[in-house]
Amino acid sequence: MSTGTTTAGGGTGGRSRDPVPSKGLHAGILDLGDSVMLGLASTAPVYSLAATLGLIVAVNGNYTPLILLLGFIPVLFIAYAFRELNSAMPDCGTTFIWARRTFGPWAGWLGGWGVALAGIVVLANLAQVAGQYLWLLIGDGSIAENKLVVTATGVVFILFMTLVNYRGIRLGEHVQRVLTYVQYISLGIFAVAIIFRITGGTPEGQAFDIEWFNPAGAFADPGAVVHGALLALFIYWGWDTCLAVNEETENPSTTPGRGAVISAFVLVAIYVSVALLVMMYATVGTEGIGLGNSENQADVFLAMKDVVLGPWGWLIVVAVLASVLSSTQTTILPTARGTLSMGVHGALPPKFAEVHERNQTPGFSTQVMGGAAIAYYVAMSFLSENLLSDSISSISLFIAFYYALTGYACVWYFRGTLRGSARNLWFRGVLPLLGALILTAAFFVSAAQMWDPAYGDTQIFGVGGAFVSGVVLLALGAVLAVVCRFLPSTRDYFLGTQQVYPRPADTAP
Repeated sequence: MSTGTTTAGGGTGGRSRDPVPSKGLHAGILDLGDSVMLGLASTAPVYSLAATLGLIVAVNGNYTPLILLLGFIPVLFIAYAFRELNSAMPDCGTTFIWARRTFGPWAGWLGGWGVALAGIVVLANLAQVAGQYLWLLIGDGSIAENKLVVTATGVVFILFMTLVNYRGIRLGEHVQRVLTYVQYISLGIFAVAIIFRITGGTPEGQAFDIEWFNPAGAFADPGAVVHGALLALFIYWGWDTCLAVNEETENPSTTPGRGAVISAFVLVAIYVSVALLVMMYATVGTEGIGLGNSENQADVFLAMKDVVLGPWGWLIVVAVLASVLSSTQTTILPTARGTLSMGVHGALPPKFAEVHERNQTPGFSTQVMGGAAIAYYVAMSFLSENLLSDSISSISLFIAFYYALTGYACVWYFRGTLRGSARNLWFRGVLPLLGALILTAAFFVSAAQMWDPAYGDTQIFGVGGAFVSGVVLLALGAVLAVVCRFLPSTRDYFLGTQQVYPRPADTAP
């Protein structure tokens, strides 16, 4: 591992920073465009829309576009928190190092666990979907129902993307570009086909109505708004990948933060515009290709593909597959770099701090994250596919946890600078705090919903399986933290003897 140093840019006002230890990653290889692309790819936008749009419509009907906007608000606020913290501490550990510096070693460790946990669990979902969609393209698609074949295919995909990330960030970026082009070109063709059908006078469609964005109408049922917003909130998750590769990006203290905010705005534009087109064409009805049809909720695009594209319907299957594979690769990136940073700062054994000398990637951490995802996926697939589905639902708890922690860390870390300017007050204080509070509420509302034994597909001791899965996995992080507290190689981290960043008073106002 390299022992050189890189000076962090002046993110909070131009004064010099203490040097950020170089971890041996390939510094400066990514530009703003690469950063935005990674942020967009990590959310799997095509798949996220396909799998979530029907669920939101079932709850909110024609108010779905408004719900997508409401779900975006806390995400944007937390994106500002990521940007501001990255400007002061451009470390690939992101939430881990920011919470460590602000609230202490235990908060940092648990924040890092939240990031890794969300990544590992969602990789199981992505692998499952990728395996199914590949076989939907072959023959009559019946092989997609074979659990053994789908699971084996999903494992191969995780292995391949782990290898891509292991071999280098530039190779990963090239693979990412191909997958991104494929999914967006396919989605673009799908959207254009819908536009032609709408303008051609589709009798089953519905005209655009500004009422769809009317808060007064939507909030006539506050419970439905909350439920829908929770669903919408987490389809934006993933843009923070561009912060996890900050040490490999040009101007690490500024470019990744800009990439995160740009990614968030592009995502909301894609989600709302595509949702509007699909609603106008398919309607929110409960029959046929209607978005309210319960048979279509698992994937509204799959239900529409043949009607919209005819013999070219396979293009939307390719788009979803490319979207999932793209997200698989970019999900491994932040989890591996998060544990790399934890290893460098002494929160994990030194082996996690190793960087491959030639590839300049977190070799060991990448292998561990890929292996953990495969182990979890295979175990849950054969233990209970229903429990796998419920554990994936619990991802919302992990995301809300570490996003909210980041928001609170931003406010507290910069508390001494909030009166320095209106910009500081809003972007370091008010907006991150509002985002954190909303996400904290989302955490508890989601947990309450998951407690209901009728929620999801399983129940354990009379409690929803999603709730039990989420609590057990989060609690496992606390157990592992206690273990690391007493390990000779990591106890110094918890005793506070590791070198960290300068005190907030040392940063420019």
